[in-house]
Amino acid sequence: MRHRKAGTKLGRNTSHRRALLRNLVTSVIIEDRVETTIAKAKAVRPLVEKMITLGKKGDLHSRRQALSFLMTDDSVKRLFDTVAPRYGDRQGGYLRIVKTGFQKGDGAEKAFIELLGAEKEIEKKQQKSIDAKAKKRAELEEAMEKQKNEDKLADEAAA
Repeated sequence: MRHRKAGTKLGRNTSHRRALLRNLVTSVIIEDRVETTIAKAKAVRPLVEKMITLGKKGDLHSRRQALSFLMTDDSVKRLFDTVAPRYGDRQGGYLRIVKTGFQKGDGAEKAFIELLGAEKEIEKKQQKSIDAKAKKRAELEEAMEKQKNEDKLADEAAA
């Protein structure tokens, strides 16, 4: 019987599960939105909320606790400087889990786990990506046009 045994095992041993959850928490804090399975999203939600609560405290001890759990120094800096102040007046419920469909290989349900209030930043990232793709496409079309003109001149010179 599993009475009073909190948390799911996610089909992994203890060290693998801990590493997976630490990586997911770090990714959510850095990226604001991560796509994963629903089981992993539900397992990582309380951990992210604890990290945001540490960030809201803002003292040195909280920063060291966050540093001991999160994988990178950049994620700790982002947590304390941008993510935690966003939720200064909120008493919890910092995340949203949105179901997106099914995984191709094994049919597992997929979901986005995202921080509330991060829509503006996510839109900025998406717009930046769209602009970069458009710029790359324009450069490629320009290079193709230049190559076409060079081939046309080579054909005229040969004739």
